[in-house]
Amino acid sequence: MARLFGTDGVRGLANGEITAELALDLGVAAARVLTRHVDGAHPGRPRAIIGRDTRVSGEFLSSAISAGLASAGVDVTRMGVLPTPAIAHLTAATDVDLGVVISASHNPMEDNGIKFIARGGYKLDDAIEDEIQEAIGSKWSLPTGNDVGRIGKDETNADRIYVDHLVNAVGANLDGLRIAVDCANGAASTVGPAALRGAGADSVVMNSSPNGTNINAKCGSTHPEQLQAVTVASEAAFGVAYDGDADRCLAVDHEGTLVDGDQIMAILALDMKEQGLLYDDTLVVTVMSNLGLILGMKENGIRIVQTAVGDRYVLEAMRAGRYTLGGEQSGHIINSHHATTGDGILTSLMLAAVIQRTGKSLKELASVIQRLPQVLVNVKGVDKTRVPTDAQLQAAIRAAEARLGETGRVLLRSSGTEPLVRVMVEAATEAEAEAVANELSDVVRDRLAL
Repeated sequence: MARLFGTDGVRGLANGEITAELALDLGVAAARVLTRHVDGAHPGRPRAIIGRDTRVSGEFLSSAISAGLASAGVDVTRMGVLPTPAIAHLTAATDVDLGVVISASHNPMEDNGIKFIARGGYKLDDAIEDEIQEAIGSKWSLPTGNDVGRIGKDETNADRIYVDHLVNAVGANLDGLRIAVDCANGAASTVGPAALRGAGADSVVMNSSPNGTNINAKCGSTHPEQLQAVTVASEAAFGVAYDGDADRCLAVDHEGTLVDGDQIMAILALDMKEQGLLYDDTLVVTVMSNLGLILGMKENGIRIVQTAVGDRYVLEAMRAGRYTLGGEQSGHIINSHHATTGDGILTSLMLAAVIQRTGKSLKELASVIQRLPQVLVNVKGVDKTRVPTDAQLQAAIRAAEARLGETGRVLLRSSGTEPLVRVMVEAATEAEAEAVANELSDVVRDRLAL
């Protein structure tokens, strides 16, 4: 059986791959595995909390997984619509055994997903996810009578706890700082503006009226065009855009120029280094980060550790080395002083605090790195599992790397959440990057065709 879990939980078309039956089965299986790993830190039944983004399908999926967990003897509290990092924080802060998030993050509304968060607020290890998959459908004795779990709700209190955490974590007075914010009609629609207001910012809010079907629809971090226009028109100092579950954040400067996760990490890394908060002067990034970030950090005395793509792998490296900052070009940024996963709202507050404290514009701060032209081509309709084994494709990659030399690089990777191969090329010029990326994409289509 193929692995059910991808790089960020189980994800797919709602009522296609992600059904109520699957959610129910995952709830039962997760409860069964959970009982093996709970350390007895508190008496009584295991406890779980569940949050979701604003997708309409999240309503029936959260009901189904709640039923599965409760039927297997877990007490469940449904937190309503909350960002992924909020559930991670609450899992740790409220001392529960399991967090569940119903979300497909930046994917289209039609998709949905299920991801689990372990006790302490961290995403589950691959091995535990595999245990859950193996437990699906296996026979065991379900509890009866008083031993079944209970299901309750705690929505408004959860919002308050999370917003207070964000404001206190940053500890900055943002009075007078105007920030445009695009909530993607997603999970940040309430708590995102509330946190910015709580820190004193003057917020210009857009796309904060979710209706169940408009999440990520031409808005948010995957579609920053509206934010760029509104930031300039409102004369905001800068703008920020979250994705559907608010675990990522991208920004635009006062001129409407996009500032990606690499640039945000560079700004935060330099600021944390200056304050003595960047452990071992090290930043953790993935192999997708721009070469310009790596070179710029080296020039400023900051060491780079690279990981596979996925914020879970960034976090694993951070925990192993005790590093305090890491993330992805896409805007998943983890500050381990205050979070156990990527947190887009926290990132926006941290960025605002640097701008407020230094008096510098985002444009000036982002100029610390000079991004190399980067071209990314998504090749669909191919067998992504054969990327590392096809000899002719690997030969083409080596030839491209030799052609680019030290002024560029090539990366091919199979998507962990979609059926495609990503071809990424960086080069000294946009034209050269496009040429090499298109040539390699043609080889992928030819060699890996289904």
